[in-house]
Amino acid sequence: AETATGALDRPLKFLAELAQLDITDHARRMIRTAWTLGARKDLEDLRLRAWAHMLGFRGHFSTKSRRYSTTLGALRTARAEWRRAQAAAATEGETEMTTLVLAHWVFAGTGLSSAEAWLAASLEPAPGTEGEPTWTRVATS
Repeated sequence: AETATGALDRPLKFLAELAQLDITDHARRMIRTAWTLGARKDLEDLRLRAWAHMLGFRGHFSTKSRRYSTTLGALRTARAEWRRAQAAAATEGETEMTTLVLAHWVFAGTGLSSAEAWLAASLEPAPGTEGEPTWTRVATS
């Protein structure tokens, strides 16, 4: 917002702070004007000094009124519809694919079972065999 509107990210405590800020001359004049108007008794309910850093505007920089032009909800809906139409156009003619989504996970445990541990040990290369697995015979009784 600062580069687009000249507004600052924090309120001013003193007008002297304005000289140290890296903002455009136009923004500096608008902030100074809001500060000066904020000293007027007939405008004190507007709290212009508290909002001078936002050029005197008391609200979010992209606030929209329900009665003026459009609403942010209407803009979001139009954007979502446009994206759906773009996605549909991009996949037109392709066969529909299904993606399986696992939404439930269960802890299965840690480590190897005794059979898996035996298999892993039997596939381990023996020293001096240059990585070839060693097959061991297990005695059975």
